[in-house]
This record gives sequence, structure tokens and C-alpha cells, in this order.
Amino acid sequence: MDLLNTLVEKGLRRELPTREEALAVLASSDDELLDVVAAAGRVRREWFGRRVKLNYLVNLKSGLCPEDCSYCSQRLGSTAEILKYTWLKPDDASRAAAAGVAGGAKRVCLVASGRGPTDRDVDRVSRTIEAIKEQNEGVEVCACLGLLSQGQAERLRDAGADAYNHNLNTSEGTYGDITTTHTYADRVDTVHRAQAAGLSACSGLIAGMGEKDEDLVDVVFSLRELDPDSVPVNFLIPFEGTPLAKEWNLTPQRCLRILAMVRFVCPDVEVRLAGGREVHLRSLQPLALHLVNSIFLGDYLTSEGQAGRADLDMIADAGFEVEGAGTTTLPEHRAAGGCGGGAVCADGPPSAPAEAPAGARTDLVTVRRRGAGTDVAPNA
Repeated sequence: MDLLNTLVEKGLRRELPTREEALAVLASSDDELLDVVAAAGRVRREWFGRRVKLNYLVNLKSGLCPEDCSYCSQRLGSTAEILKYTWLKPDDASRAAAAGVAGGAKRVCLVASGRGPTDRDVDRVSRTIEAIKEQNEGVEVCACLGLLSQGQAERLRDAGADAYNHNLNTSEGTYGDITTTHTYADRVDTVHRAQAAGLSACSGLIAGMGEKDEDLVDVVFSLRELDPDSVPVNFLIPFEGTPLAKEWNLTPQRCLRILAMVRFVCPDVEVRLAGGREVHLRSLQPLALHLVNSIFLGDYLTSEGQAGRADLDMIADAGFEVEGAGTTTLPEHRAAGGCGGGAVCADGPPSAPAEAPAGARTDLVTVRRRGAGTDVAPNA
């Protein structure tokens, strides 16, 4: 296809595709799918070889969030039967992180539910970062605590944080349909605060929330302009008890096309395959490794992922290798400049659990019952 040759050439030059080209990737047929994956794979290998970076999530505080993000099982009014607990102590969080590092993770991502941290919360997370760094030499730490206030990013950096995650999630035009308790501009502001403090910015999206192709292209083009070092691509996990429980509209093939489009638009960025890969990609997960250069190991915040050993086997069987701690993830030209929807129920009673449509693989959504916040060994 002439389109794919053009996209490969642009990716190798770090040149932005046109919106029409990006939309054409999403509109390509299943007959063309392997050609699309092969083309985007050439761009991925140019900038990242066959390396796969492993990341490990530690949910520091689970559930009871005052925000109304429709995709989230921890949201205001959620009736999803997830784990709910307050802040982990630094030593407990450090032990959870160590399990991921032992499993091969290079980066530990510390996440807490809520609108944003108080100064006391920043102190608490700072102590946790220090404990993790002290016990795990060379590990990267990324914090994800919500909206940041003045000076908080600098304090996290001083405590040893390498990166800060705050996703845009969806396009600016549809953001109000997904969340009403904060704005798209609030999210952009927090990413800018992290960048200004010298933290490596991590910002991505969630696909599968009922958006149109144009919305996906809009948010990925916005991410390109925002210029984070890493772009996590999540696929909606439709938890029962959330407003988007019926949104089962992704296929493995569509997921691959979305990942390919992201790679063409963000050719030299760490593209991370994040939540929902097991649910929506299923047996096609290994093909995604030709498009992304980073994945999460083991479980997610409130859902279980496939076994960490299975992740490692998948990487090896697909002909890729786990990125070592001594390897710089980003290409030299980037590393030199960096540091390492739907209905809401904010004022009423919780929504009744929605029924999933026929054919939805609800059996693949497993609420996390192990690891951080429990007495059960983590999955790493």
C-alpha cells in the first residue's frame, strides 16, 4: 500500500502524518491488518529495536474517588466490587514494588485514587519513593496521583520520582461526556507542571469508550503536541457497576489498528500497551509487541492481568527481549532532553449495574484480589 510506505517513511523521519492518513489506518480492512502491523513494526524497530520495557503498578490507595470518570471502577458512585483501602504504608508499598522488580520490571508506577494529592499526601508518597529507591537500585519510579498543585511536581522530583503520569484519556471535544468533575484543560495543565519540574511526562488514552475514529485521532494528535516521553494505550475494561459497562465494542483487530496509528503518530515515543490488553487483544497480544515497546507486568489497579511468567514467555516466544535496567529506553535525541464518558451519577444514587451485550467477554474481567492492599502474594 502506498499509504503504508508513506507512513513508514514519515515515521523514520519523525514526521507527523496527516489526519487523513491516521484515519485511514483506523479504517483499514482486516485483510490489510498484517500489512499495517508490519509497517508500524518497521517504525517501532527503528527507534526501539526488539526491546520491551516492563512496568509494574502499585495501587497505593484504592477506591472511594470523588471524581466521576465514567470508565473507572474507583469512581464516585461505582458499585464495582473492587478492593477498597486507604494509603499503603511506605514499607508495604516498597515490598509490593519489589515483587514487580524481581519479575523484571524496570519502572514502578505508584498510583492513588482521588482528584489530586494534598501536601500531606505528597509527603507520604515521597517517603514511599525514597523507600523503593533505597531497596531497589536503579529502578525508575513514576507517580500517578491526579491533578497537581503548584510546587508538588518539584517535591516529587526531589524525592526521587523520575516520571509523572496523567492521561488525557479522550479527545477534548468528547471529554465532557466522560467526566464532569474536572476538565480536559486541568489534565493538560498537570502534564505541563510535571514537564516544567523536570519529570518525564507520561500521558496516554483509553480506547473503546464509544468514541469515533476522529476522536481517537484528535487525542493522539494532542498527545503528539504535548510531547510526553511515554504514551500508555488503555483499552476500556467495562466493569459491572460503572456507566460504561455496556461498551464492548473493541475487537482484537481494531486494537491493533489503534496501536499502529499511535505508533505512526508518535514514532519515537515509548508506546505502552496498558490496561485491557488481555480482555480485548486476547490471543493476538504477541502481535501488539510489534507496535509497542512497553507493557505492564502482571496485574492492574483493580483488575487482574495475566500471570507475569506468561508475559515473559510471550515476549520471548515473539522474538523480543526484556529491556535491561542499564539500557536507556528512549532514543538518544529524546533521552538527552528528558529525565529518564457516558452517564454520571455525581448527585444521585449509584447506577444499577448495566447488562453487557450478547457476546461480551465479561468472563475476562477479573477484579483484583491479590497484591497491594491484601495478604495474598502479587502476580509478578
